[in-house]
Amino acid sequence: MALVSQKMEIHKRNRLSNLATIILNYNGIQWFDKFLQGVIDYTPNASIYVIDNASTDNSVEYLKQNFPSVKIIQNAANFGYAGGYNEGLKSVQEEIYCLLNSDVAVTGNWTQPILSLFEENPQIAAVQPKILNYIHKNKFEFAGAGGGFIDNLGYPFCRGRIFFSLEEDFGQYDDVCEIFWATGACLFIRKEDFWAQNGFDADFFAHMEEIDLCWRLKNAGRKIYYCGQSEVYHVGGGTLNPYNPQKTFLNFRNNLLMLIKNLPKRQLLKVIFLRLLLDGAAGVDFVFASGWKYCWAVVRAHFAVYRLFPKFLKKRKAGLPHYFHKKYVVFQYFLKKRTKFGELR
Repeated sequence: MALVSQKMEIHKRNRLSNLATIILNYNGIQWFDKFLQGVIDYTPNASIYVIDNASTDNSVEYLKQNFPSVKIIQNAANFGYAGGYNEGLKSVQEEIYCLLNSDVAVTGNWTQPILSLFEENPQIAAVQPKILNYIHKNKFEFAGAGGGFIDNLGYPFCRGRIFFSLEEDFGQYDDVCEIFWATGACLFIRKEDFWAQNGFDADFFAHMEEIDLCWRLKNAGRKIYYCGQSEVYHVGGGTLNPYNPQKTFLNFRNNLLMLIKNLPKRQLLKVIFLRLLLDGAAGVDFVFASGWKYCWAVVRAHFAVYRLFPKFLKKRKAGLPHYFHKKYVVFQYFLKKRTKFGELR
């Protein structure tokens, strides 16, 4: 029995040695003291990296002085989330990447259940844990919650989060299941799969790039999973304030660009036309709810899509399937007042 236990422990150490936890940083020095030591403590046998996107707040020197065990990769400029990871990950050799936001608090045993999933099912390309709110710990968090899906109009939603509504965590999503997309706030992904898709689309800069990547992985026959036995707590808005018009711009622009890339040809024009109309309605609502600058962000997003349309048409591949989980979630949410995942039809 002692020999068996020893072999199991060696196997566990070898498994964890193939994991790299990688945090992308841009002027996020305030998060290091709050969360980085926890990542180091709870991931003892994995390599910890910080990819610095040319920060101007002395992040690199601070890391060298206070966290000498962390490996630092310095990018030449701020390439955003997508380009920043693409550039920095070229220097990471481990077989499993965990792309972790700097404003995430991890918990004990957060990696083992996910690594076990990778071992058990070689078809799995990416996994996310349960994402809970750091401030209101009994609630799910916007970025991923209990696993991401998409509806037939291209609107992303999650188990535990639909648009602006967050569910409380009662253990209803403590399962393991296949999902459509895994959050970029804490994305475990095989190195081989990441680079087989040429990584993130750097043209996105930030927001929606993980959904686009997961969609491309599914088109390639790979699987995306959620693991409710692992949980982390996300502050949210650590890189870009959630009430920032630039975030509104990126979300509206990138969602449409993602649809142009990944929708099947027979559905592309219909869905894009409907989305432009619905985006316009959202822009009008922004005028009264949030102010003109948010409405203008939607307008700018649409003009950016018109400009990039030819480029993104060239990124399409033949024979694209259309994956969606529910239909017309936007109407179910705003008209039928179905605010929980279990209420969707």
